[in-house]
Amino acid sequence: MGIVPAMRRQRHAKIVSTLGPATSSKEAIDRLFEAGADVFRLNFSHGSHDEHAERFRIIRELQSTHGRPIGIIADLQGPKLRIGAIADGPVHLQSGAAFRLDLDDMPGDERRATLPHPEVFEALKPGTTLLLDDGKITLQVSDCGPNFAATRVVNGGFLSDHKGVNLPDAVLSLSPLTSKDRIDLEFILSLGISWVALSFVQHPSDLEEAKRLIDGRAHLIAKLEKPSAVRQLAPIVDLADGVMVARGDLGVEMQPEDVPVLQKRIIRACRSAGKPVIVATQMLDSMVDSAMPTRAEASDVATAVYDGADAVMLSAETAVGRYPVEAVAMMSRIIRRVESDTLQRAMMDATRTVPETSTSASITSAARQVAETAPAAAIVTFTASGSTTVRVSRERPPMPILALTPNPRTARRLTLAWGVYALEVAPFDNIDEMIAAAVRIALREGFAEAGDRLVVTAGTPLMVPGHTNMLHVVEVDEADAAAHAPGQV
Repeated sequence: MGIVPAMRRQRHAKIVSTLGPATSSKEAIDRLFEAGADVFRLNFSHGSHDEHAERFRIIRELQSTHGRPIGIIADLQGPKLRIGAIADGPVHLQSGAAFRLDLDDMPGDERRATLPHPEVFEALKPGTTLLLDDGKITLQVSDCGPNFAATRVVNGGFLSDHKGVNLPDAVLSLSPLTSKDRIDLEFILSLGISWVALSFVQHPSDLEEAKRLIDGRAHLIAKLEKPSAVRQLAPIVDLADGVMVARGDLGVEMQPEDVPVLQKRIIRACRSAGKPVIVATQMLDSMVDSAMPTRAEASDVATAVYDGADAVMLSAETAVGRYPVEAVAMMSRIIRRVESDTLQRAMMDATRTVPETSTSASITSAARQVAETAPAAAIVTFTASGSTTVRVSRERPPMPILALTPNPRTARRLTLAWGVYALEVAPFDNIDEMIAAAVRIALREGFAEAGDRLVVTAGTPLMVPGHTNMLHVVEVDEADAAAHAPGQV
């Protein structure tokens, strides 16, 4: 008998790692996976289709090598609002001075700049705030028209070419899907990537447009980075398959003291709805250049884990940083330490939500209760679409969730869900065969040993989506344990 790699994570929260120039080779990506990365993010704001296709190929090759599903998120760029060129390099905008934005394509200076976005002027009115260069410069509109805005500089600073523009007070008549995004999306779907992240979500209709284009070929993550999206949190969470708390732009467009409060509110809403939620941006940012994070950064990651986020994400830390593997390993260490704290378990129990009134929801809620009372070493879910497993994940049980599915796409999707360890299996002919497989795989993967109990959920007819109606408790006996030792295939 051969030995399979011991790749079970000793934690519930997942790690999303962004790939980039520092982590494009097979060796680099493999090291990130072995250090603890569960899902890889391809950032379509950078890189060519050929570069992303090669990273995708490497991930799928590593998945085959390790015998484990690996999730991929394709993150669309979305519309980027930027000023035009500045004539003679950076200019200094004095606080209190007048500054004009217009559609004239002449290079700008300390008195004006091009803003080549007519939809911005359509949304402006006197008193509207504009933020330039990630909020370093603040402008307030005093007068405006269809092709200009006269503003006063509230907070000055140096302004250079093509800096970004944010409008925290306005909702733009602008689709989150640019022509580039639509081309990228078709490419992403042709590869078979399991998750697509949509940037610049302002209202629920943005998700409806994206879902029409995706047409069931991938699952959709709504990136919450606009105040207007946060104001419509409930319908956006309801429409999305997952949510990303994109604290970069959200932190620019809102007051810094509001972001932690909103982060908790978003996590709570997603947990209640049973939708995976990722906390992103600058989590271990100092590790771009340093082998160790700051204590504040460690606390930031810990807070997201205490709140029950499904995943925490690394961006520049692994895309361009000097210590990508160390960043993943550090994030994994922080997660494990928090999850070993009895306070974290108490917080999970205190923030559980009441399941909806359906047979499937009742079964998954009961699975957690039985697994704690028995007690069980793991909960095993047999699932076709993944919905049963996500419901169990929403319960935040203290034991791991082993998800077995004949659908490889479902297995990859579930790599993002809290506490879930997903594996692809062949279809089963009957319940007895299914239960035997649950015991065999739990033993082989190190989830159980002789004398342990497993709580198994499934549905009849077997592996039909939406038919979870069975809860079974099985005890692992000595004969099973001897036949299926951990690591043996």
